[in-house]
Amino acid sequence: MSTHLPDAEALCVALAEAMRPHVDPAATALVGIHTGGVWVAERLHAALGLKIPPGSINVSFYRDDYNQRGLHANAKTSQIPFDVEGAHIVIVDDVLYTGRTIRAAMNELFDYGRPAKIDLAVLTDRGGRELPIAPSFCPHSLTLPADQMLALERAADGGLSFRVIKE
Repeated sequence: MSTHLPDAEALCVALAEAMRPHVDPAATALVGIHTGGVWVAERLHAALGLKIPPGSINVSFYRDDYNQRGLHANAKTSQIPFDVEGAHIVIVDDVLYTGRTIRAAMNELFDYGRPAKIDLAVLTDRGGRELPIAPSFCPHSLTLPADQMLALERAADGGLSFRVIKE
């Protein structure tokens, strides 16, 4: 069975257009989840003309399955270059699956302060939720078997594309 992979570049454009009416360029902040979410947040920041520099978050230590997954050797530290307290923040990720990564990101954000509002923007939702988390903005959905993972990759020229990885 072959899965038709979505066009990541087209989804970035569609995601920005879906978000545009709901963001304030002077007051909305983006936080991308390492790694794919950071790449998407960078694209959205430019496309939406946001003034607040985007943040990046590594949820490794906040995941409830940390003891099973461990810490990746190339793990980066989180960088939140704005005041979280009272902010409108959009968490950005590439693929929404179980919801555990998003829950971990929210837990970490609250260590920095209490946002006024948190939205979630993802390129694609593959279903399979284990937690009651839903995206505010999502231009695409697909279904994959549990033994497959949808990975966002960035080419040397900065182009984004999806690849399916067998787990």
